[in-house]
Amino acid sequence: MRIRATVAVATGALALSALVVPASQAADSHKEHPSLSEHGFAWKDRAPQANKRALASKAATLPVITKTVINGGKPIVLGTTGTKKVTATITASDDSGIEDAFAILYTGGTGVDDENSYGYAPDGEAATCKAASATTSTCTLTFTVSPLDLWNTDAKTWQVYAAVLGTDLDITEKDKATSVKFQRASQLTVNAAPEPVKKNGTVTVTGKLSRANWDTGKYAGYATQSVILQFRKKTSTAYTNVKGVKTSTTGTLKTTTKATVDGYYRWSFVGTATTPAINVAGDYVDVK
Repeated sequence: MRIRATVAVATGALALSALVVPASQAADSHKEHPSLSEHGFAWKDRAPQANKRALASKAATLPVITKTVINGGKPIVLGTTGTKKVTATITASDDSGIEDAFAILYTGGTGVDDENSYGYAPDGEAATCKAASATTSTCTLTFTVSPLDLWNTDAKTWQVYAAVLGTDLDITEKDKATSVKFQRASQLTVNAAPEPVKKNGTVTVTGKLSRANWDTGKYAGYATQSVILQFRKKTSTAYTNVKGVKTSTTGTLKTTTKATVDGYYRWSFVGTATTPAINVAGDYVDVK
């Protein structure tokens, strides 16, 4: 969900008054960034308010955020259409226990409250927290992200704001609890010919490396990138490197190699900071 963040403090707790708009309803045009609205906690009344205030007055320590993980520690890779569900887990401890957690994925500014920051807030109003002990819990939040909200320049490392609410209403916030990469999805093709080929004959291997263009909503060739031609014998399960090849200005690939045994040819791209690695399925060539 898209949000613009401003911390609101009410009755000793961060109160969620989010002006949150689903990505599908957000901008009238493609690429209006997901903006940040007010953020905070939407905790449920698990105990009477008076009891919560009593607990708060006895608070000895603030909650401690020990771990924040986004998307299982992997980059968020988006194509040109649709949405993707991303999970955040926040592990925290407090002497009173953990009541709730909150997170924002953001970029563009120096902090979550920077007017230039934009990003995503969680789908739900409250986290799902699972207690490991009386003091420690791991809380889970889900985000819905979409390439329709993003420009190509958003393929970079984003920051993650995290906050936890203790049962005693104490709050700890981390403006940069962790980070996560947003990447433009890659595609790779291969064709090896002729099929079959005479022993020691020449095989021509072609293909194309493309990646998602979030500005246009289409895939486009990824120019001047290093890609490795690999070969696997029919009797083997492992590929070996044959040679390195650079993509053309339109992302196309072409090279030749000598065929000595039956096997599979494929291209392998190691990836860049903005685009993930990819291996295409091998194309089989029968050597006669």
